[in-house]
Formats: sequence, structure tokens, C-alpha cells
Amino acid sequence: MKILLLGEYSNVHATLARGLRALGHEVTVASNGDFWKNYPRDIDLTRRPGKWGGVVLAAKVCAQLPQWRGYDIIQLINPMFLELRAENIRPIYDYLRRNNRRVILGGFGMDWYWVHTCIEDKPLRYSDFNIGDQLRDNPEALTERKDWIGTAKEALNKHIATSCDAIVTGLYEYWVCYQKAFPQKATYIPYPIEMPQPREDDFSGQLRVFIGINTTRSAYKGTDIMLSAAEEVAARHPDKMDLRVARSVPFEEYQRMMDGSDVILDQLYSYTPSMNSLLAMSKGIICVGGGEPEHYDLLGEHELRPIINVTPSRESVVEALEWLIAHPERIPQLKRDSIAYIRKHHDSLTVAKRYETLYAPLIAL
Repeated sequence: MKILLLGEYSNVHATLARGLRALGHEVTVASNGDFWKNYPRDIDLTRRPGKWGGVVLAAKVCAQLPQWRGYDIIQLINPMFLELRAENIRPIYDYLRRNNRRVILGGFGMDWYWVHTCIEDKPLRYSDFNIGDQLRDNPEALTERKDWIGTAKEALNKHIATSCDAIVTGLYEYWVCYQKAFPQKATYIPYPIEMPQPREDDFSGQLRVFIGINTTRSAYKGTDIMLSAAEEVAARHPDKMDLRVARSVPFEEYQRMMDGSDVILDQLYSYTPSMNSLLAMSKGIICVGGGEPEHYDLLGEHELRPIINVTPSRESVVEALEWLIAHPERIPQLKRDSIAYIRKHHDSLTVAKRYETLYAPLIAL
């Protein structure tokens, strides 16, 4: 198959591309590298700063459009798959739809169906937008609601979701939202992770805890609460816990800072581990974060449950870290189980085969 992956989110498309290429497919990734994270891509769609940045990017995309024809599959990371205004993205999407065999929408992050479902239907006990029946009112959540509800972005999301050939989601919570709206069209495929070389368990007895902070979204993702909890536990047990913090660093530096850790703190308001957590788990790093039973059930996993699940409160994070410090004998097995879990469900080649299973019937129609 000839496949174009448009846009990037936390290395999903770049990793998927390598898996699909290993299966013999011709794959091109065109993205901005997910901003400062700077993930690899074949075609750079980074928007320059300044008022002319959009004009330059639009011109570059228009020049690329003749080459973006004749693909078997076009997969969009998000309705906003380019750093352009929603009303300017729509004609580009329509062009791609007319000139390629099948178009897939990714439900991988922020969009109207995610925002709307969480604030109106509230199928999740907690999310980026609600805690039970109470809507979250932190500035980031309010900004996203304003950005997506009743706007051109909403119209674009609905247009693409309605007219595309399939919708693929990467987390349990996004699947819940799209499955409700498009039960015949939405599917769930776990995020792809490239398995690193095996390494020996090197737990030293001091718990090395890592947390990555996106400084513009810390309150929204809950890393502010997780960091505060970790600092409290580290202060209480300075000889038993070492805390490492990365703040808005590029992906390669982020990985280097993560390596050698025993625990990663991530995604306080999620039911499911994110790409960063999954990458950490593949290295034998225990995830303290989103690991609700619903996500295991969606995977069909009833034995390997290595994630230390926390609910969205400071006390829950403190309790999880205190438990790990009190039970060092459990850490080596949790580290091994984390690797086994990623190998079983998220290995990039296994995930690429699931995408093949999604794509093949569509292009056979």
C-alpha cells in the first residue's frame, strides 16, 4: 500500500510509519514534528513564527498537493492536521478526499468529539474536562472548550468525521467518544512503540522517579499535582527516592533524561497510559498514572496489569509512591511486567499489522 500519514502527535505517526515500512508498505510522514518535540518526518510542515507563517505554510502545502495524490490511504492525526485555520484546512481535506482512495481520521487527542462528549455526556468518571458531574475550570480546559465548541474547528471535525472512511482511536477514552458517535466507523488500535534492546534490571534500592512537564499544559494534564506529590514523598524519604524533572524538552533529550528511571509519573486524568508512559514502560519503567480496568478490558488483557493506577488527586499519587517505597521487592517484577505488556500490545510491528487489517478491506471496496 501507498500511505501518507499527515500530522504528528507524540511520535504516533513516525513510529507507525516504521512499522508499516517493515511490512513492505510505502509510507510518507508529513508533519511539524509535534512542535518543540521535533519527532522525525519525511516532509517538514513546521509553521514559521510571525504573521506570515501561515501564508508560507499554506503555500508550501499547496505546492505539495499534486504529490499528495494517488495514495491508497491518507491518515490524518487530527482534524487540525495542519497549523492553519480550520476554514483553510477544509478545502485541503476535500482535495485529499477526491484524489486518494481512502481517508482515515485519527482520534488521538484534542478535538470536538472529545471536548463535547466529556462536557455533555460525561461517559468517564474523570477526564481532561470533568471530575464526575463537575466541569473542570482550569484555564487550559476553558480555552479548549472555547476553541472547539461552536467554532470552525467543530464544523471541520464534524465534516471530516462524517465523510471519512474510518476513524481510528488510540486511547480508551477517545474510543468511548467516537464509538458513541460512529459505532460502525470507529475502531481502537493501541499506540505503536518500538521495543528497545533488552537490558538487565538495574534497580538500585533507591526509587528513581521521572516526570516530564509541558509547562504550557501542566495543570490541564495534572503534572502540577503529580510533581507536588512527588516532591512531598521525596522530601520525606530523601535516601529512598530520587526525583528527576524534564520541562518542555525535545524528544531526544526527554528520552535521555528518562533512561535509568524506575518510575514515570504521567496523565493524572487519563484512563490509559500515553505515548510517553508506553515508551517508558518499554524500557522497564513503571507507570504511575492512567491504568483503569476499562482500558485493560478493551485490550482483552486480564493478567498483565503493571500500571499503578491513580485517581485524580494528590493523595492518590502520594499513596502510590509510598507503596512503591514500602515494597521494593515488587519493583523488579513490575518492571518486567511493564516490558511484557508493551511487547504484547504495543510493539510497532504488531500494531502496524492491526493497521493493515483496518486498511486492507477499505481499499478493496
